[in-house]
Amino acid sequence: MTRAYVITGAAQGIGRALTEHLLTHPHTTVTILDRHPDTLTWTHHHPAHTRIHTITGDAADPATAQRAADLAATTGTLTGWVNNAAVFRDASPHTTPAADLINLIGANLNPTVTGATTAIRHYLTHHTPGAIVNISSHQASRPVPGCLPYATAKAAIEGLTRALAVEYGPHGIRVNTVALGSIATERYTRLLDHHPDDAPHIRDQMRRLHPLGRIGTTHEAATAIAHLLSDDAAYITGATIPVDGGRSVLGHDPETPAHPQ
Repeated sequence: MTRAYVITGAAQGIGRALTEHLLTHPHTTVTILDRHPDTLTWTHHHPAHTRIHTITGDAADPATAQRAADLAATTGTLTGWVNNAAVFRDASPHTTPAADLINLIGANLNPTVTGATTAIRHYLTHHTPGAIVNISSHQASRPVPGCLPYATAKAAIEGLTRALAVEYGPHGIRVNTVALGSIATERYTRLLDHHPDDAPHIRDQMRRLHPLGRIGTTHEAATAIAHLLSDDAAYITGATIPVDGGRSVLGHDPETPAHPQ
């Protein structure tokens, strides 16, 4: 059986790393849904390009998500859907109108609701078991100032995961969340490039925020997601798995030296 997967927001970063990881298994196909066609050109030259399929559009649009599901189903049995699309835009109530905050929350929450709904309806219609993995963040439980829309949406996604797991588990549908810490994506690289004088301080600060002493790689995030999609995780559902180098469990200790040896 050829396993088909849909990944939203997979043009780069974690989504791209996951795509490439899944394609190391020969009997897999991946359908990428992303709103930026110019960032998908790498797929044309990939060694497994015949098993990569792309859809351009908004992951929050039900018609676009359905196109992705339909396309994936023509390439194999759709068994996994990853809701990775996200928007990083900080805002706070004292500077941003409530309506704008609500829209920003929706920009992160809506694609996941749409993707999960599309995947579940596909699995039910075709009477096939399947997995859904939603992407959250350590900020869902430990937000930083200014991240209200992002943190709120991610907390809602974790609640959504539990609700879907309970309702659709009897149909063989598993739903889990990966809550990521800081990952070395293109966004992180741009942050360092835009602040070259502060880059050493930023790297040191990130190191100290994670008990493992470093930020994660996109490959490490991808392998965790892939595990939850696989049969090896057949008895895991409704879970939020932290993949964050321990960031979400680190407490601040005033006696800890700024530069521990």
